[in-house]
Amino acid sequence: PAAPITGPAQDATMKLQPMTLKTTVSREVALKYWLYLPKGYAEDTAKRWPLMLFLHGAGERGGGLEKVKKHGPPKLIAAGRDLPCIVVAPQCPADAWWESTGQVIALVALLDQVQASHRVDPDRVYCTGISMGGYGTWRLACEFPDRFAAVAPICGGGRPFLARAMKDLPAWVFHGAKDPVVPLSESEKMVEALKRAGGTVEFTVYPEAQHDSWTETYNNPAVFDWLLKHRRGR
Repeated sequence: PAAPITGPAQDATMKLQPMTLKTTVSREVALKYWLYLPKGYAEDTAKRWPLMLFLHGAGERGGGLEKVKKHGPPKLIAAGRDLPCIVVAPQCPADAWWESTGQVIALVALLDQVQASHRVDPDRVYCTGISMGGYGTWRLACEFPDRFAAVAPICGGGRPFLARAMKDLPAWVFHGAKDPVVPLSESEKMVEALKRAGGTVEFTVYPEAQHDSWTETYNNPAVFDWLLKHRRGR
C-alpha cells in the first residue's frame, strides 16, 4: 500500500492539475408517441412537410398513450380536424419531466428519427406545449434554437438567463392571468428576458383564464397560421 502523504515535504504533490475528460457516453432512450400525417402526404411523394412537436402536461405522463389525446393538437386531430403538418406527440414517462436533461435527449432523438424516416421540411419544424410541456418547449428552444422555425409555449416557464440563446427564434407565449398552478410571472420573466436580448416575441395573456390557457389558444386557427408561416432563419 502507498504511504500516506503527511508533512510539508509532500506539499508539491498536492497541487491542482488541469485535466481533460474525453469519452463517448451512450444511453438508451424510449418514448411512445402519436404520429399524424397530413392529408395529401401519401399522394404527393415529392413534397416536404412542416412538423409540429407537441408536449403535453404533467397529468398525461405515463400509462396509456390515449391520455395524450386529452389536450392540444392530438385532441383536435382525434375530433376530426385536419392540420396541414406532420404532428408528433410523445408521452413523457411517469415521474419524469420534459425539461429534464434525459427527456430533452429523448426528444431530440425522436425528432432525428422522424425527420430521417419521413418527408419533413427541416426549415419548418415547430414546438409547442402546455404547462410541463410549456417548460419543455422553453428548454428545447433555449438549447436548440437553430432546430426550430418558431415556438409557442403555453402556461410554462424557463430559465431567463438562457433566453438570449433563442433571441432569433420567433416565439408566441400564452398564459392565463389567474393561473393557480403556474404563475403568470413564469412566462413574464421569459418574455422580458427575450425582449432585453432583442428577441422576437408575442405575448398573449387571457385576463380571466386560470391554468387552462391552452384550449382557447389551440382553438384559434391564427395560432397555427402564425407558427406555420415561419421558416428557420427567416
